[in-house]
Amino acid sequence: MRAAARPADARRLWHAEEAVHAVVYFAPETAQAARDAGLKGFWMGYFAGRAAPMGAVGAAAVTAAFFNFHPAMVRRAIPDAWTFAAPDAVLRTRVAAVSRALDRLLGGQDGVPEAVRLAARAVDGLDCAGRPLAAAWSAWVRDAGPSEPPAALWAACTVLREHRGDGHVAALVDAELDGCQAHVLAAASGATPRESLQPHRGWTDEDWEAAEDALRGRGLLDGAGALTEAGRALRERVEARTDELATAPLAALGTDGAERLVAALRPLAAAVRDGDAIPFPNPMGLPRPEGPS
Repeated sequence: MRAAARPADARRLWHAEEAVHAVVYFAPETAQAARDAGLKGFWMGYFAGRAAPMGAVGAAAVTAAFFNFHPAMVRRAIPDAWTFAAPDAVLRTRVAAVSRALDRLLGGQDGVPEAVRLAARAVDGLDCAGRPLAAAWSAWVRDAGPSEPPAALWAACTVLREHRGDGHVAALVDAELDGCQAHVLAAASGATPRESLQPHRGWTDEDWEAAEDALRGRGLLDGAGALTEAGRALRERVEARTDELATAPLAALGTDGAERLVAALRPLAAAVRDGDAIPFPNPMGLPRPEGPS
C-alpha cells in the first residue's frame, strides 16, 4: 500500500518547482516574446500568459482565479490582451521563450531528463476539480503541451505550482481573507516585504490600510501592525492547509518517486538561483533555493 504523502514534502517540492516555473516572469526572453506577440507592457504579458490556457476569458474570471491582484490592475490588461494576441499565440511564443531561457540557465545539468519524467508522472491524471488554473494548464499540457525538455519540465512545473496555488486560494477563502489581507498578513509575518507585494499587486496605500484595519478588527494584528498570537496561528493554519492540499502529485509518485523528483529539481532550482533569474525576495514568497548547483 502506497504511503500517504507528507505536507512537508509538498513544501519542499514547491521550493524547487516554483524556481523552475517562475523563470517565465523574470527572463528577458519571455518579456521579448510578449512584445513580439503584440502584447503591451509587462503586466499584459503576465496576465495573458498565465491565463491563456483558460481561453479568452474576461477580467472577472482572471481576478477570481489569480485572487490577490487589485481588480483594476487586471482590467488594465484583460480582456484587451486578446485583441492583440489570441491565447494560443500567447502560449506558443511564451513557451518557446521560456524554453530558451531555461536552456541558457540549465545548460549542462544532467538531471533535466529525470526531472521531466517524474514531473510528468506527477501531473498525469492529476485531479484538478475546484482548481481552475491547474485544470486549464493540465488540459493544455495533455492536449498540446511541449514534449521536449526543458519546455516539458517547465510545463509540468507550471501545473504543479498552479495546483498548489489553487489550493492556497481555497485555504485563504476558508480563512475569510481577501487578496489584500493575505498580503498584509504575509508582510506582517516577515515572509515577504510589503514593498515586494503591494506595488506588484496593484493595491493602494488606502487599500493596505483598510486591510490592516479589518485584520485588527479580527484580532489578527496589533496596533503596530504586527501579528498577534491569533494572527500567527491563522497564517500557520493557512500554510499548513496549503501544504496538505498540495500532496496529491507526490502521492501519485509514491515515497521513492517523490524523493527522486525533489532531488532532481533541487540542483535545477539552484542553477536558476545562480543565474540570478529570480529576485530574492520576490512577490511569490519563494525563499532562495539551497544547495550547490
